[in-house]
Amino acid sequence: MSTSDSVVIIPTYNEKENIEKIIRAVFGLEKVFHILIVDDGSPDGTAGIVRRLMAESFPDRLFIIEREGKQGLGTAYITGFRWALEHGYDYVFEMDADFSHDPNDLPRLYDACAKEGYDVAIGSRYVSGVNVVNWPIGRVLMSYFASKYVRLVTGFKIHDTTAGFKCYRRRVLETIELDKIRFKGYAFQIEMKYTAYKIGFRIKEVPVVFVNRREGVSKMSGGIFGEAFFGVMRLRWDGWFRKYPKMLEA
Repeated sequence: MSTSDSVVIIPTYNEKENIEKIIRAVFGLEKVFHILIVDDGSPDGTAGIVRRLMAESFPDRLFIIEREGKQGLGTAYITGFRWALEHGYDYVFEMDADFSHDPNDLPRLYDACAKEGYDVAIGSRYVSGVNVVNWPIGRVLMSYFASKYVRLVTGFKIHDTTAGFKCYRRRVLETIELDKIRFKGYAFQIEMKYTAYKIGFRIKEVPVVFVNRREGVSKMSGGIFGEAFFGVMRLRWDGWFRKYPKMLEA
C-alpha cells in the first residue's frame, strides 16, 4: 500500500487528451501524492481511462468519484474535500487536468504548508508580475483585473484571488463550513480564499507560471465570470455581517 499525507483533487469534464499524462506526471514526482479524480460524467470516456489506470498501474494511489452531468467546479471540489477529510489526508490540493498548472510546482505548495507553516498555499500568477504563457491578451487582462477588482471591493490583499492551484492544510477544510460555500464557478475560488482569510488562516502566494491548456477545450464562460463579478459584492457584504467559524487548533 502506497501511503501519503497529500491528495491532489482534479475535477474533469472531457479531458481524455490530458488525463493519463497529468496522472503520470504527478506520480512521477519524488514526493508521493495520491490523486482523486472527480469526473462529471464526461461523454468522451475520461473516467474509463482513469479506471483503467487504477486497475493496471495505480490501485493504491489513484481514486475516482463519478458524478452524473456537469454540476460545477465548486461542488466537484467540495465533494473531493469531504472525501479527502474522510480518508485522513493532511494536505489537500486543487489542480487542473490540462497542464495549465505545472505538477512540478506541487512540492513547492506542499513545502509552504508542511515546512513553512502556512495554512493555504496559492500557486500565484500575479505575485511577481504577470506569469502566464499562451493566453489570449483579452483573457490575461480579464483575469488580472478580476483579481484587482476583488482586492478593491473586499480589501483582500492576495494578488491572485481567482487562482485554482492551491494546497490546504486539513484544518482549513475542517473549519470552513463547506455547506455554506455558495458559488459553483469562478467565484468559488475567490470565496474559499476569502473565507480562509476572514477566519484568520495564514496564506502564502507561491509564484508559478500558468500555461494555457495544450489540448482539449476550456470550460470558461461568460456566466462563470458574471457569477464572480457579482459574487464579490456578496462576499464583501458577508465580510461585514457574517459570523465566521473560529479557527481550529493546529
